[in-house]
Amino acid sequence: MRRLWLLFAQTVTIGLAILFIVTTLKPEWAGSLFGGTHPVRSASVPMFEAPAEATPAQGSYREAARLAMPSVVNIFTSKNAAPAQHPFMDDPFFRKFFGDRFDEEQEKQVSLGSGVIVSPEGYILTNNHVVEAADEIEVALTDGRKAQGKVVGSDPETDLAVIKIDLKDLPAITLGHVEEARVGDVVLAIGNPFGVGQTVTMGIISALGRNHLGILDAFENFIQTDAAINPGNSGGALIDVHGNLLGINTAIYSRSGGSLGIGFAIPVTTVKSVMDAIIRDGQVVRGYIGVEPQDITPELAESFGLKKTNGAIIAGVLKGGPADKAGIQPGDILLSIDGKAIADMSDMLNHIAQLKPGTKTKAVILRRNQEATLDIVIGQRPRAQSRTFEEE
Repeated sequence: MRRLWLLFAQTVTIGLAILFIVTTLKPEWAGSLFGGTHPVRSASVPMFEAPAEATPAQGSYREAARLAMPSVVNIFTSKNAAPAQHPFMDDPFFRKFFGDRFDEEQEKQVSLGSGVIVSPEGYILTNNHVVEAADEIEVALTDGRKAQGKVVGSDPETDLAVIKIDLKDLPAITLGHVEEARVGDVVLAIGNPFGVGQTVTMGIISALGRNHLGILDAFENFIQTDAAINPGNSGGALIDVHGNLLGINTAIYSRSGGSLGIGFAIPVTTVKSVMDAIIRDGQVVRGYIGVEPQDITPELAESFGLKKTNGAIIAGVLKGGPADKAGIQPGDILLSIDGKAIADMSDMLNHIAQLKPGTKTKAVILRRNQEATLDIVIGQRPRAQSRTFEEE
Protein backbone atom coordinates (compact mmCIF):
# COMPACT_ATOMS: atom_id res chain seq x y z
CA MET A 1 0.00 0.00 0.00
CA ARG A 2 2.82 2.35 0.86
CA ARG A 3 4.46 1.61 -2.51
CA LEU A 4 1.21 2.54 -4.37
CA TRP A 5 0.94 5.80 -2.45
CA LEU A 6 4.53 6.77 -3.28
CA LEU A 7 3.91 5.97 -6.95
CA PHE A 8 0.78 8.15 -6.98
CA ALA A 9 2.60 11.05 -5.30
CA GLN A 10 5.50 10.88 -7.77
CA THR A 11 3.06 10.82 -10.73
CA VAL A 12 1.18 13.91 -9.49
CA THR A 13 4.44 15.75 -8.83
CA ILE A 14 5.76 15.02 -12.32
CA GLY A 15 2.39 16.03 -13.87
CA LEU A 16 2.35 19.38 -12.06
CA ALA A 17 5.94 20.01 -13.10
CA ILE A 18 5.07 19.35 -16.76
CA LEU A 19 1.99 21.65 -16.51
CA PHE A 20 4.12 24.42 -15.01
CA ILE A 21 6.67 24.14 -17.80
CA VAL A 22 3.96 24.12 -20.52
CA THR A 23 2.06 27.14 -19.14
CA THR A 24 5.30 29.08 -18.84
CA LEU A 25 6.86 28.28 -22.23
CA LYS A 26 3.80 27.40 -24.37
CA PRO A 27 0.69 29.04 -22.85
CA GLU A 28 -1.30 28.46 -26.06
CA TRP A 29 -1.00 24.70 -25.49
CA ALA A 30 -2.61 25.11 -22.05
CA GLY A 31 -5.46 27.12 -23.54
CA SER A 32 -6.21 24.44 -26.11
CA LEU A 33 -5.98 21.71 -23.51
CA PHE A 34 -8.43 23.24 -21.02
CA GLY A 35 -10.63 25.23 -23.52
CA GLY A 36 -12.84 28.25 -22.86
CA THR A 37 -10.21 30.94 -23.46
CA HIS A 38 -8.00 32.14 -26.28
CA PRO A 39 -4.50 33.42 -25.54
CA VAL A 40 -3.40 36.95 -26.36
CA ARG A 41 0.36 37.19 -26.84
CA SER A 42 2.01 39.72 -24.60
CA ALA A 43 5.59 40.80 -24.18
CA SER A 44 5.48 40.11 -20.45
CA VAL A 45 2.38 38.53 -18.93
CA PRO A 46 0.28 35.83 -20.64
CA MET A 47 -3.30 37.05 -21.10
CA PHE A 48 -6.47 35.25 -22.14
CA GLU A 49 -9.69 36.52 -23.73
CA ALA A 50 -13.12 34.94 -23.62
CA PRO A 51 -14.42 33.26 -26.77
CA ALA A 52 -16.70 35.35 -28.99
CA GLU A 53 -20.37 35.06 -28.07
CA ALA A 54 -22.69 33.72 -30.71
CA THR A 55 -25.66 35.59 -29.20
CA PRO A 56 -25.90 38.88 -27.25
CA ALA A 57 -25.55 38.69 -23.51
CA GLN A 58 -28.76 38.89 -21.53
CA GLY A 59 -29.72 42.54 -21.02
CA SER A 60 -27.83 43.76 -24.08
CA TYR A 61 -29.58 46.16 -26.48
CA ARG A 62 -26.92 46.10 -29.16
CA GLU A 63 -29.28 44.67 -31.78
CA ALA A 64 -31.71 47.56 -31.31
CA ALA A 65 -28.82 50.02 -31.53
CA ARG A 66 -27.43 48.28 -34.62
CA LEU A 67 -30.78 48.57 -36.41
CA ALA A 68 -31.45 52.21 -35.53
CA MET A 69 -28.03 53.88 -35.51
CA PRO A 70 -27.60 54.09 -39.31
CA SER A 71 -30.90 56.01 -39.51
CA VAL A 72 -29.75 58.75 -37.10
CA VAL A 73 -27.72 61.52 -38.73
CA ASN A 74 -25.66 64.46 -37.53
CA ILE A 75 -26.89 67.87 -38.66
CA PHE A 76 -24.57 70.86 -38.89
CA THR A 77 -26.12 74.26 -39.58
CA SER A 78 -24.63 77.69 -40.11
CA LYS A 79 -26.11 81.15 -40.47
CA ASN A 80 -24.67 84.57 -41.03
CA ALA A 81 -24.71 86.93 -38.06
CA ALA A 82 -23.93 90.62 -38.08
CA PRO A 83 -20.69 91.32 -36.19
CA ALA A 84 -20.71 93.41 -33.05
CA GLN A 85 -20.18 97.04 -33.98
CA HIS A 86 -17.37 99.04 -32.39
CA PRO A 87 -18.87 101.49 -29.86
CA PHE A 88 -17.14 104.46 -31.53
CA MET A 89 -18.41 103.72 -35.05
CA ASP A 90 -21.41 106.01 -34.56
CA ASP A 91 -19.08 108.93 -33.88
CA PRO A 92 -18.53 110.92 -37.15
CA PHE A 93 -15.20 112.30 -35.81
CA PHE A 94 -13.95 108.74 -35.16
CA ARG A 95 -15.03 107.51 -38.60
CA LYS A 96 -13.34 110.52 -40.27
CA PHE A 97 -9.92 109.35 -39.06
CA PHE A 98 -10.34 105.58 -39.03
CA GLY A 99 -12.83 105.08 -41.86
CA ASP A 100 -14.47 101.63 -42.12
CA ARG A 101 -11.51 99.57 -40.98
CA PHE A 102 -13.51 98.32 -38.00
CA ASP A 103 -16.35 97.11 -40.22
CA GLU A 104 -16.03 93.35 -40.52
CA GLU A 105 -17.66 90.79 -42.69
CA GLN A 106 -20.58 88.86 -41.31
CA GLU A 107 -19.64 86.13 -38.88
CA LYS A 108 -20.89 82.57 -39.27
CA GLN A 109 -22.64 80.95 -36.34
CA VAL A 110 -22.37 77.16 -36.41
CA SER A 111 -24.61 74.84 -34.42
CA LEU A 112 -25.23 71.12 -34.38
CA GLY A 113 -28.05 68.69 -33.80
CA SER A 114 -29.37 65.34 -34.91
CA GLY A 115 -32.00 63.99 -37.27
CA VAL A 116 -33.71 60.74 -38.19
CA ILE A 117 -34.08 59.31 -41.70
CA VAL A 118 -37.75 58.34 -42.01
CA SER A 119 -37.95 57.59 -45.73
CA PRO A 120 -35.66 56.06 -48.37
CA GLU A 121 -36.58 59.07 -50.53
CA GLY A 122 -34.38 61.24 -48.32
CA TYR A 123 -36.82 62.79 -45.85
CA ILE A 124 -35.29 63.49 -42.44
CA LEU A 125 -37.09 64.54 -39.27
CA THR A 126 -35.48 66.91 -36.82
CA ASN A 127 -36.39 69.75 -34.47
CA ASN A 128 -37.40 73.11 -35.86
CA HIS A 129 -35.01 74.86 -33.51
CA VAL A 130 -32.12 72.86 -35.01
CA VAL A 131 -32.59 74.18 -38.56
CA GLU A 132 -34.47 77.42 -37.92
CA ALA A 133 -33.04 80.39 -39.88
CA ALA A 134 -30.09 78.30 -41.08
CA ASP A 135 -28.37 79.47 -44.27
CA GLU A 136 -26.66 76.12 -44.79
CA ILE A 137 -27.52 72.62 -43.59
CA GLU A 138 -25.07 69.74 -43.84
CA VAL A 139 -26.17 66.19 -43.06
CA ALA A 140 -23.59 63.56 -42.13
CA LEU A 141 -24.49 59.86 -42.21
CA THR A 142 -22.88 57.13 -40.15
CA ASP A 143 -21.43 55.53 -43.31
CA GLY A 144 -19.35 58.66 -43.95
CA ARG A 145 -21.53 60.21 -46.65
CA LYS A 146 -22.46 63.88 -46.47
CA ALA A 147 -25.12 65.91 -48.25
CA GLN A 148 -26.67 69.36 -48.26
CA GLY A 149 -30.10 69.44 -46.66
CA LYS A 150 -33.07 71.51 -47.78
CA VAL A 151 -35.94 72.42 -45.46
CA VAL A 152 -39.22 71.02 -46.81
CA GLY A 153 -41.30 72.63 -44.08
CA SER A 154 -41.47 73.23 -40.35
CA ASP A 155 -43.98 73.42 -37.54
CA PRO A 156 -42.85 75.65 -34.66
CA GLU A 157 -45.86 74.69 -32.54
CA THR A 158 -44.58 71.12 -32.21
CA ASP A 159 -40.92 72.07 -32.81
CA LEU A 160 -40.65 69.68 -35.75
CA ALA A 161 -39.12 70.17 -39.19
CA VAL A 162 -38.64 68.01 -42.25
CA ILE A 163 -35.51 68.32 -44.40
CA LYS A 164 -34.56 66.43 -47.53
CA ILE A 165 -31.29 65.17 -48.95
CA ASP A 166 -30.51 63.71 -52.36
CA LEU A 167 -28.76 60.42 -51.67
CA LYS A 168 -29.62 56.85 -52.55
CA ASP A 169 -29.78 53.68 -50.45
CA LEU A 170 -30.77 55.52 -47.29
CA PRO A 171 -31.45 53.44 -44.14
CA ALA A 172 -34.93 54.57 -43.05
CA ILE A 173 -35.95 53.85 -39.46
CA THR A 174 -39.03 51.79 -38.60
CA LEU A 175 -41.81 53.68 -36.80
CA GLY A 176 -42.89 52.11 -33.52
CA HIS A 177 -46.20 52.02 -31.64
CA VAL A 178 -45.97 54.55 -28.83
CA GLU A 179 -49.57 53.83 -27.82
CA GLU A 180 -48.32 50.46 -26.56
CA ALA A 181 -45.48 52.01 -24.54
CA ARG A 182 -45.75 52.09 -20.77
CA VAL A 183 -43.92 53.81 -17.93
CA GLY A 184 -40.91 51.66 -17.05
CA ASP A 185 -40.22 50.43 -20.59
CA VAL A 186 -36.54 50.52 -21.54
CA VAL A 187 -35.66 53.07 -24.25
CA LEU A 188 -32.48 54.19 -26.00
CA ALA A 189 -31.63 57.76 -27.05
CA ILE A 190 -29.40 58.18 -30.11
CA GLY A 191 -27.83 61.46 -31.18
CA ASN A 192 -24.73 63.62 -31.34
CA PRO A 193 -24.31 65.18 -27.88
CA PHE A 194 -21.88 68.09 -27.68
CA GLY A 195 -20.61 67.14 -31.15
CA VAL A 196 -18.55 64.20 -29.84
CA GLY A 197 -20.10 61.84 -32.39
CA GLN A 198 -23.00 59.44 -32.45
CA THR A 199 -23.83 58.19 -28.97
CA VAL A 200 -26.37 55.74 -27.55
CA THR A 201 -27.70 56.14 -24.00
CA MET A 202 -30.17 53.96 -22.12
CA GLY A 203 -32.98 54.68 -19.70
CA ILE A 204 -36.66 54.08 -19.16
CA ILE A 205 -39.87 55.91 -19.96
CA SER A 206 -40.42 58.04 -16.86
CA ALA A 207 -43.83 59.44 -17.87
CA LEU A 208 -46.19 59.72 -20.82
CA GLY A 209 -48.35 62.63 -21.97
CA ARG A 210 -46.32 65.29 -20.18
CA ASN A 211 -47.74 68.81 -20.77
CA HIS A 212 -47.99 72.21 -19.10
CA LEU A 213 -44.19 72.38 -19.14
CA GLY A 214 -43.86 75.69 -20.96
CA ILE A 215 -41.58 74.17 -23.60
CA LEU A 216 -44.14 74.79 -26.35
CA ASP A 217 -46.94 77.32 -26.46
CA ALA A 218 -49.82 74.95 -27.12
CA PHE A 219 -49.33 71.37 -28.26
CA GLU A 220 -47.34 69.67 -25.52
CA ASN A 221 -47.57 65.89 -25.28
CA PHE A 222 -44.15 64.58 -24.40
CA ILE A 223 -42.55 61.27 -23.54
CA GLN A 224 -40.37 61.85 -20.48
CA THR A 225 -37.24 59.70 -20.16
CA ASP A 226 -34.19 59.47 -17.95
CA ALA A 227 -31.97 58.30 -20.83
CA ALA A 228 -29.15 60.84 -20.98
CA ILE A 229 -30.02 63.60 -23.47
CA ASN A 230 -27.65 66.53 -23.89
CA PRO A 231 -27.23 69.53 -26.23
CA GLY A 232 -26.71 68.10 -29.70
CA ASN A 233 -29.22 65.28 -29.12
CA SER A 234 -32.02 67.54 -30.36
CA GLY A 235 -33.77 65.91 -33.30
CA GLY A 236 -32.32 62.48 -32.53
CA ALA A 237 -34.20 59.23 -32.01
CA LEU A 238 -35.79 57.73 -28.94
CA ILE A 239 -36.22 54.03 -29.74
CA ASP A 240 -37.62 50.92 -28.10
CA VAL A 241 -35.69 47.71 -27.43
CA HIS A 242 -36.49 46.48 -30.94
CA GLY A 243 -34.94 49.51 -32.65
CA ASN A 244 -38.27 51.14 -33.59
CA LEU A 245 -38.77 54.91 -33.36
CA LEU A 246 -40.89 56.04 -30.41
CA GLY A 247 -40.14 59.76 -30.50
CA ILE A 248 -37.92 62.66 -31.48
CA ASN A 249 -35.74 64.00 -28.65
CA THR A 250 -36.52 67.66 -28.15
CA ALA A 251 -35.60 69.23 -24.82
CA ILE A 252 -34.11 68.63 -21.40
CA TYR A 253 -34.75 70.04 -17.98
CA SER A 254 -31.41 71.34 -16.76
CA ARG A 255 -29.95 74.02 -14.55
CA SER A 256 -26.41 73.48 -15.80
CA GLY A 257 -26.87 72.70 -19.51
CA GLY A 258 -26.11 69.00 -18.97
CA SER A 259 -28.37 66.02 -18.47
CA LEU A 260 -30.18 65.71 -15.15
CA GLY A 261 -32.13 62.65 -16.20
CA ILE A 262 -35.23 64.58 -17.28
CA GLY A 263 -35.54 64.61 -21.05
CA PHE A 264 -38.53 65.03 -23.34
CA ALA A 265 -39.34 63.52 -26.72
CA ILE A 266 -42.19 64.18 -29.16
CA PRO A 267 -44.17 60.93 -29.59
CA VAL A 268 -44.14 59.24 -32.98
CA THR A 269 -47.91 59.67 -33.38
CA THR A 270 -47.51 63.45 -33.42
CA VAL A 271 -44.35 63.14 -35.49
CA LYS A 272 -46.07 61.14 -38.23
CA SER A 273 -49.10 63.42 -38.56
CA VAL A 274 -46.92 66.55 -38.71
CA MET A 275 -44.49 64.93 -41.15
CA ASP A 276 -47.29 63.81 -43.50
CA ALA A 277 -48.83 67.29 -43.49
CA ILE A 278 -45.51 68.99 -44.18
CA ILE A 279 -44.59 66.63 -47.03
CA ARG A 280 -48.09 66.92 -48.52
CA ASP A 281 -48.83 70.63 -48.01
CA GLY A 282 -45.55 72.20 -46.96
CA GLN A 283 -47.10 73.19 -43.63
CA VAL A 284 -49.43 71.98 -40.89
CA VAL A 285 -52.98 73.37 -41.08
CA ARG A 286 -54.89 73.33 -37.79
CA GLY A 287 -58.34 74.28 -36.64
CA TYR A 288 -58.85 77.40 -34.54
CA ILE A 289 -61.72 79.18 -32.77
CA GLY A 290 -59.97 82.24 -31.35
CA VAL A 291 -60.18 81.83 -27.58
CA GLU A 292 -57.82 82.02 -24.64
CA PRO A 293 -58.50 78.87 -22.59
CA GLN A 294 -57.64 78.13 -18.99
CA ASP A 295 -57.67 74.93 -16.95
CA ILE A 296 -60.30 74.50 -14.24
CA THR A 297 -58.49 74.21 -10.93
CA PRO A 298 -60.28 72.96 -7.80
CA GLU A 299 -60.34 76.56 -6.57
CA LEU A 300 -61.96 77.82 -9.77
CA ALA A 301 -64.43 74.94 -9.72
CA GLU A 302 -65.46 75.93 -6.20
CA SER A 303 -65.87 79.60 -7.14
CA PHE A 304 -67.99 78.64 -10.17
CA GLY A 305 -70.00 76.17 -8.14
CA LEU A 306 -68.90 73.24 -10.31
CA LYS A 307 -68.92 69.64 -9.15
CA LYS A 308 -66.33 68.56 -11.73
CA THR A 309 -63.11 70.05 -13.13
CA ASN A 310 -63.48 68.75 -16.67
CA GLY A 311 -63.70 71.27 -19.51
CA ALA A 312 -61.84 74.52 -20.16
CA ILE A 313 -62.72 78.01 -19.02
CA ILE A 314 -62.79 80.64 -21.78
CA ALA A 315 -60.70 83.45 -20.30
CA GLY A 316 -60.77 85.58 -23.45
CA VAL A 317 -62.40 85.69 -26.88
CA LEU A 318 -60.82 87.15 -30.01
CA LYS A 319 -63.08 89.85 -31.38
CA GLY A 320 -64.43 88.84 -34.78
CA GLY A 321 -63.02 85.30 -34.43
CA PRO A 322 -64.97 82.05 -34.90
CA ALA A 323 -65.88 81.78 -31.19
CA ASP A 324 -67.01 85.41 -31.04
CA LYS A 325 -69.23 84.93 -34.09
CA ALA A 326 -70.73 81.80 -32.54
CA GLY A 327 -71.67 83.68 -29.36
CA ILE A 328 -69.06 82.25 -26.95
CA GLN A 329 -68.28 84.70 -24.13
CA PRO A 330 -65.51 85.04 -21.54
CA GLY A 331 -66.41 82.99 -18.49
CA ASP A 332 -68.08 80.23 -20.50
CA ILE A 333 -66.86 76.70 -19.90
CA LEU A 334 -66.34 74.61 -23.04
CA LEU A 335 -67.51 71.08 -22.29
CA SER A 336 -67.34 69.46 -25.73
CA ILE A 337 -66.79 70.27 -29.39
CA ASP A 338 -67.66 68.20 -32.42
CA GLY A 339 -69.12 65.61 -30.06
CA LYS A 340 -65.83 65.09 -28.18
CA ALA A 341 -65.71 65.78 -24.45
CA ILE A 342 -63.08 68.27 -23.27
CA ALA A 343 -60.93 67.15 -20.35
CA ASP A 344 -58.72 70.23 -19.98
CA MET A 345 -57.12 73.08 -21.91
CA SER A 346 -54.58 70.91 -23.72
CA ASP A 347 -57.29 68.43 -24.68
CA MET A 348 -59.39 71.28 -26.06
CA LEU A 349 -56.57 72.66 -28.19
CA ASN A 350 -55.75 69.21 -29.58
CA HIS A 351 -59.40 68.47 -30.44
CA ILE A 352 -59.88 71.79 -32.21
CA ALA A 353 -56.55 71.55 -34.02
CA GLN A 354 -57.65 68.31 -35.65
CA LEU A 355 -60.79 69.90 -37.14
CA LYS A 356 -60.64 71.08 -40.73
CA PRO A 357 -60.89 74.86 -41.19
CA GLY A 358 -64.26 75.82 -42.67
CA THR A 359 -66.03 72.93 -40.96
CA LYS A 360 -69.29 73.81 -39.17
CA THR A 361 -69.70 71.94 -35.90
CA LYS A 362 -71.36 72.19 -32.51
CA ALA A 363 -69.85 73.32 -29.23
CA VAL A 364 -71.44 72.62 -25.85
CA ILE A 365 -70.79 75.29 -23.23
CA LEU A 366 -71.75 75.86 -19.62
CA ARG A 367 -72.89 79.39 -18.82
CA ARG A 368 -74.22 80.27 -15.37
CA ASN A 369 -74.68 76.56 -14.66
CA GLN A 370 -76.84 76.16 -17.76
CA GLU A 371 -75.71 74.11 -20.74
CA ALA A 372 -76.08 75.54 -24.23
CA THR A 373 -75.20 74.25 -27.71
CA LEU A 374 -73.76 76.69 -30.25
CA ASP A 375 -72.93 76.32 -33.93
CA ILE A 376 -69.36 77.31 -34.71
CA VAL A 377 -67.39 77.48 -37.97
CA ILE A 378 -63.80 76.38 -37.43
CA GLY A 379 -61.16 78.84 -38.60
CA GLN A 380 -57.49 78.27 -39.50
CA ARG A 381 -54.96 78.63 -36.73
CA PRO A 382 -52.41 81.39 -37.45
CA ARG A 383 -48.86 80.18 -37.88
CA ALA A 384 -46.94 80.50 -34.62
CA GLN A 385 -43.62 82.21 -34.23
CA SER A 386 -40.66 80.03 -33.40
CA ARG A 387 -39.41 79.93 -29.85
CA THR A 388 -35.86 80.03 -28.58
CA PHE A 389 -34.95 76.78 -26.83
CA GLU A 390 -32.76 77.58 -23.86
CA GLU A 391 -32.86 73.97 -22.69
CA GLU A 392 -30.55 72.91 -25.50
